[in-house]
Amino acid sequence: MAIVEATNATMQFGGLKAVNDVSIHIDEGEIVALIGPNGAGKTTMFNMLTGIYKPTSGVLAFNGVSVAGKKPHQICKMGIARTFQNIRLFANMTTLENVMMGRHTRSTAGPWQAILRGPGFKREEQRTTDEAAKWLRFVGLIGQANELAKNLPYGQQRRLEIARALATEPKLLLLDEPAAGMNTRESADLTKLVGRIRKTGVTVLLIEHDMKVVMDIADRIYVLDFGELIAEGKPVEIQRNPKVIEAYLGKGAEAMLAQQA
Repeated sequence: MAIVEATNATMQFGGLKAVNDVSIHIDEGEIVALIGPNGAGKTTMFNMLTGIYKPTSGVLAFNGVSVAGKKPHQICKMGIARTFQNIRLFANMTTLENVMMGRHTRSTAGPWQAILRGPGFKREEQRTTDEAAKWLRFVGLIGQANELAKNLPYGQQRRLEIARALATEPKLLLLDEPAAGMNTRESADLTKLVGRIRKTGVTVLLIEHDMKVVMDIADRIYVLDFGELIAEGKPVEIQRNPKVIEAYLGKGAEAMLAQQA
């Protein structure tokens, strides 16, 4: 069953088509990678799926419901969460507080309840704290619960952002270059983490330039170049596709990927 169905999706800025007539589908439970050179339109696709951009034309549906024109917080409540290429944490808040912020779309407390801090509000606050701690434990950061986010090493900040996204209770998680800046060990740990996320029932769409991560974890891959879809298939098919090698991977990449597979 398709959880995402994009049909002829187009995003135009003046005379530039950042995404041009792209159709993709993602089935529930899949891990799908979206790859391509810088400027290919990958993050633009994420921004359309999460309500930052409204598509110029085409259809973008999540669980059969169009997301076009909806606000980011509405789409988050529908069940789509994301991380960003450039880490966006609350630097002067603790790791626990950062993840608690991810619960805001699931909160039922109103402003008066927050002001009066009655029993119902306190129960919800405790549930929020417990949920945040659960996701910190899931990504291996429970020991840093009281540490300020800005003091965490880079790789841990990446995992913290994933924990915050998971706290929103997503059905679909969008990861924008989660392995960027990571060393080999951190990238391997990330690959395992994404596999564990899938086991919780969350579907994953990721943008990633680390081709080892992509080839190790993706069920299927879509390739964009200059805003257009040039290839789609399983990792073994993509790594042998001449258009992909020419447009994105460059000379000699086929041999390199064959060694990594």
